[in-house]
Amino acid sequence: MSIFRKLGWFFKEEKKHYIIGIISLVIVAIVQLVPPKVIGIIIDKIAEDRIDLRSILLWVGLLLLSAITQYTFRFIWRTNIWGSAARLERSLRRQLFHHFTQMDHLFYQKFRTGDLMAHATNDLTAIQNVAGAGILTFADSMITGGMTILAMIIFVDWRLTLIALIPLPLLAVASRVLGSKLHDAFRSSQAAFSDINDKAQESITGMKVIKTFGQEKEDIAEFKTEVDQAIQKNGRVNFLEALFDPTITIIIGLSYVLTMIIGGQFIMKDVVTIGQLVTFVSYIGMLVWPMFAIGRLFNVLERGNASYDRVSNLLREKTHIEEAFNARKTPAHGAIQVALEKFTYPNAQVPALEGIHVTIDEGNVLGIVGKTGSGKTTLLKLLMREYDHYDGKITFDQDDIKDYTLDALLQSIGYVPQDHFLFSMNIADNIRFANPILPQEKVEEAATLAAIHQDIEQFPEGYETMVGERGVSLSGGQKQRISIARALITEPELLILDDALSAVDAKTEEGILSSLKVSRQNKTTIIAAHRLSSVMHAQEILVLDEGKIIERGTHEQLINSNGWYQKMWEKQQLEAAIEGGDE
Repeated sequence: MSIFRKLGWFFKEEKKHYIIGIISLVIVAIVQLVPPKVIGIIIDKIAEDRIDLRSILLWVGLLLLSAITQYTFRFIWRTNIWGSAARLERSLRRQLFHHFTQMDHLFYQKFRTGDLMAHATNDLTAIQNVAGAGILTFADSMITGGMTILAMIIFVDWRLTLIALIPLPLLAVASRVLGSKLHDAFRSSQAAFSDINDKAQESITGMKVIKTFGQEKEDIAEFKTEVDQAIQKNGRVNFLEALFDPTITIIIGLSYVLTMIIGGQFIMKDVVTIGQLVTFVSYIGMLVWPMFAIGRLFNVLERGNASYDRVSNLLREKTHIEEAFNARKTPAHGAIQVALEKFTYPNAQVPALEGIHVTIDEGNVLGIVGKTGSGKTTLLKLLMREYDHYDGKITFDQDDIKDYTLDALLQSIGYVPQDHFLFSMNIADNIRFANPILPQEKVEEAATLAAIHQDIEQFPEGYETMVGERGVSLSGGQKQRISIARALITEPELLILDDALSAVDAKTEEGILSSLKVSRQNKTTIIAAHRLSSVMHAQEILVLDEGKIIERGTHEQLINSNGWYQKMWEKQQLEAAIEGGDE
């Protein structure tokens, strides 16, 4: 029953609806006692030969009124109780999705996508069932069961009632034992469901890689193993659930047997009439639902309790990026200064960055180059506050970036990542993603700057072309340029291109950089790249290695320094010449 306490905050919010629903349940429970009593009276009148047409019409009318009343109040309790349960699900879904949007990078490293999807689907459904079916079965079993037992005592005989109820304490014992086992089994079952979700999501996303390496059979075998484990764990849940109904049937059967034996003797002794015994048997039949409801109640509560714990643990996760009290809400702008002494990733032993000191004047371009793993992307992540735990200071116009709200800071930054993500919508909507009401001419203007406008015009549906999930219908270069256009529509104070031109040819790259130079004369740009031609026009270029600056300067200074940059420049120029000769 602890789940009811955990959901106490919601029951207080929906107090009015639940009170109306429970009052309606009480009325239904009282009214449904009428038909068995009426049937018993009619049987006694027939046995005594005291029945006539007028009496029959009177009793039939009473039965009809009972049916209409039950229908009306059942409708009322359904709309109030089930309606409240739907509002709980809506509230939790909003909380969970909002929580997902507030979480940082570390959160998504810790939790798999499959787990998060399981929390947002199966777990929320199980919690909703507590507020709907759980409240219903709890209240209805108590009310209907209590009213029925009371009617058995008042309308028939208290001694026969006590005898018929002798087997019922066995139900409480069985429910307690099975309930605790069901809680553990359901938790394990939900975890298995998360594993299936995660495996399916990973396989679908990586299907091209799976096919390229011919691993279809192996992947199917892995998925089959996950499914088999889930079926095994669900089988345990189903087995425990299945034990409830036979247990209840046996207990009710014992009540019927005792009623028939003792009730028959009572008739012989004129303690009760035949009609009263028929009424009593009908009331025992009415106790079947409360007994089954108790069995189902433990099932619903244990499922809901396990799911609520999982969701609550998720909601208790805190982002590592915290906004300062009274943080600045105005967009950041101006010169950028990085004075970084050391940054180490969580749980890592070796610093990812050390001794990074650089100033980027407003309107300038900074190039960042280096071999894979040198720290280029890490530095960009710190600029966007994906991590805050570092020794040093990063400022925007002399204000620490930690003093801005995340919205104010990120609103000033346009970021084009290495891994380009496009949404399952048309090209125009992907470009105007940050501003859904952006006019079409502005969309085309951004696409032109990113050198993708002509490609889009050649598609049969132009800007209305659906890109498919994650942009599956587009080439790598097209996705890169659409991502650049998407970043440009906000006219950011700082544009970050993280190896964002790697999939385009040298001519297209030159065209994009020339367009950006003209359109962003008074705004800052940072370009991290492997291809040195991407940064050759930058006012300053940093060469990183193992998280440290090993060279810095303009393109001309670096190619004359006989260092890593000069050697890489010559190598790339030679490769370009060879490729040009092949053509």
